[in-house]
Amino acid sequence: MSNTLPSHVISFSNPELVPIEREISDPALVDAPYHSSTWRHFVEPGKKAVAGIWEAGPHLERCTCDYDELCHILEGTVRLTDATGASRIFGAGDSFVVASGFNGTWENLSNVRKVYFILG
Repeated sequence: MSNTLPSHVISFSNPELVPIEREISDPALVDAPYHSSTWRHFVEPGKKAVAGIWEAGPHLERCTCDYDELCHILEGTVRLTDATGASRIFGAGDSFVVASGFNGTWENLSNVRKVYFILG
């Protein structure tokens, strides 16, 4: 059996991929600064698509989404709350889509690691 990937197949287990490290500190977006790491395994600018793995510690971020994002939580717990106050908690093993037009907050209740696919 070969270790070569089939054409047009992208593995998310690339140990050589360097993460994008970010410090989010804009008080208009977050209540307190936080650090995130993102491994972008797939980027297709023509289709406005990006996919990978993202992780960050506890924080609350205000969001106005103009894109669709599929999320699969690998570790941790998040709470999404919309502008009307409706809220839902998702944990490890949960999958969901944050659709374009979402206006509310994303809150990491713990350290979180997720697989994501964004279509913008």
